[in-house]
Formats: sequence, C-alpha cells, structure tokens
Amino acid sequence: MSFQIRKAKILGLLEQAGGAVDVRQLAASLDLSDMTVRRDLNALAEQGLIIRTHGGAMLPGLADRPVSFAGKSAQQHEAKEQIARRAAAEIVDGDVIFMDCGSTVFALCPYIRQKRITVITNSLPVVAELMRSNVTLNLVGGEVDKERQAVHGLTAESHIARYRADKAFVGVDGVSVANGLSANGEKEATLTLALMRQAAHTYLLCDASKLGQDRYLQFAPLSVVEVLVTDPAAPDEVVQAFVDAGVRVIR
Repeated sequence: MSFQIRKAKILGLLEQAGGAVDVRQLAASLDLSDMTVRRDLNALAEQGLIIRTHGGAMLPGLADRPVSFAGKSAQQHEAKEQIARRAAAEIVDGDVIFMDCGSTVFALCPYIRQKRITVITNSLPVVAELMRSNVTLNLVGGEVDKERQAVHGLTAESHIARYRADKAFVGVDGVSVANGLSANGEKEATLTLALMRQAAHTYLLCDASKLGQDRYLQFAPLSVVEVLVTDPAAPDEVVQAFVDAGVRVIR
C-alpha cells in the first residue's frame, strides 16, 4: 500500500472516529505496524494535516486551534516530544509552574496530566489540554491573540506579577551564548520576561534547530536561564558552549 493510499485512509479514519485516534487503532484498522503508522503520522503532521498527540493524532479543527499553531506543533515533532519527556521529569507534585504559549512547552501537557501541580499559563491550548486532569489551572487574564491562541498585554503582565512559581518553562525563537535569548516579536518576548522574573528557576525548552541562532529581537541574556532542555540532535560542541557558559543542559 503506497503512502498516498495510507494517507487517504488515515485521514478518513480520523474523520470517522470524530477527529482523534491512537496509533494502535490505526495499525489494527489498516493492518500496518505501529512503526509504519507513526512514520505516516509524522509525515502528515509535517504537512499540517493533523496534530500529533501523545500516542496518536487529531485533526486540527478538533482542538479549535488555528492552522498557524497546528503547523508549529507539527514542526520538529519528535524532538519536541523528547524535550517534553525530559522536562516533565523535572516537575514534582506540589510544584507551581509557569508555562508559556510555545508549541514545545505545549508538548509537556501529556506528561504532567497526572501530577498534582499548579500551572499558570497564558496559553489557551494548554488550558484546554489540561482541563480534565489532576492539574490546578490558573489562566492569565488579558487580551487574546486569536492567531497565537494566547493571552498577552499589560493586564497579562500585571496578572503574572501577582504570582510566584517554582519553575518557568519557556520557549524562544533563538538562543546563543553570545547574544542570549531572541524572539521574532516583542509581544512574546515581553510575556516570557514576565514569567521568568516571577520564577525561582527557568527552564528553556528549545530544539536543536534554534541553538546558536539569533532572531529579530534579542531580549534577555543567557544568564536568566538555569536549565536548557534540548534534543539529542544538538551538536556536542554547541551543547558544550552552553555548559561552559554556566547553563545546565539536559538532552
């Protein structure tokens, strides 16, 4: 069976199942191995046709998220899953944590659902994903960015300033030893700074493609980050540069 035929069948089964299925369901229905199904789902996610979830997939419309967020969630999916698993291991019952609106941070959700923690976030997808879980949720108030599906603005910053967290989990568009953290716009950079200011420890979740990269707006020095969680694809020499700069690196 060619990939194009499998693709059509997978999308058809997603529609029939109400928009969400797991790998085992697809493998049984299509008489394929789990490995083949996972590979096909990753390919469909890269095309923006589905959103990969923990153990399966969903149609973008099911989560009522815009194409832009779905597309970002699909990019570097395997790397984000690896990063999320390692980062989640740093979270223990009783923690109060900040989670920003990045797609890598969003990937934490399946791994923290059973933890008895408090999550403070400006991300609507994070709230939707954790609504029926053991997690206590605190949604930041303010103006909603419909495309980003996140809350931003002065009111949001004021809200964040009222709270303290044990750990902040944030993402950036680029990070380098020389120039620190950078973003593609001021809106996200401002919220990231607000979260980091109120946290005892800051974890930067960043796939290998963003390491050593400087983007449009450089908004914070590397010293604000205590822990960098990245994926195994990160080159040893790049990782060592961050270690030499005093950052703990998990990959």
